Amino acid sequence: MIFGKLLPREESFSGLFAEHAQRIADGARAFAAMIENYDAQALRSQHADEVDAAERSADHVTAQVSEALRKSLLTPARRERVHALISALDDVLDLLRDVTGMLQLYDVRSIPPNVRRLTDITLRCCLRVQHAVNLLQRLGDADVAEAMMKTCSEIDFLESDADRVMHEAVGLLFREEPDVRELIKLKAVYEQLESVTDRCEDVAKLIESIVLESA
Repeated sequence: MIFGKLLPREESFSGLFAEHAQRIADGARAFAAMIENYDAQALRSQHADEVDAAERSADHVTAQVSEALRKSLLTPARRERVHALISALDDVLDLLRDVTGMLQLYDVRSIPPNVRRLTDITLRCCLRVQHAVNLLQRLGDADVAEAMMKTCSEIDFLESDADRVMHEAVGLLFREEPDVRELIKLKAVYEQLESVTDRCEDVAKLIESIVLESA
């Protein structure tokens, strides 16, 4: 199967995916903590650094997967599936780091409620991604496939919720924000945060296809 042992060591792709998903969870928690403590400059910088550290650590895991793929005996189709999943996971944390940098680059000085709402949804979405990815290691268990599909459905629901909140937030900006520069900044932040949940949904779709293929 796709997540069989690698050569020459007995390492599994699912273990590497789980390691990457842990970095996603770490980065999402750090981002949420940054937003929660945004008015405290020292804490904001500390948590921003934690997001960056999680992203760099995840890049190392992605490189391990690429090296393992180079040495593996998987069929081309299965190699492509592994590559697609690690790339989708990597995109989640890349975008989260980009939002962190955007807040600094745009000199966003206060966090409106809708950024906090989107951050909460994003965190929950990333944690559900971690849960689904962790279950890959137990895909052979009879009850695991159903749990994975349920988690993927939850991710899809959260992505839809984020999309709704983002559109409401942008609409509110155009109705009530008098400063055009601030409108442009916050609109970009809203859209980038929502795109994190889009990438989470991409991961969920790939996992769903793996579950269906293994049935």
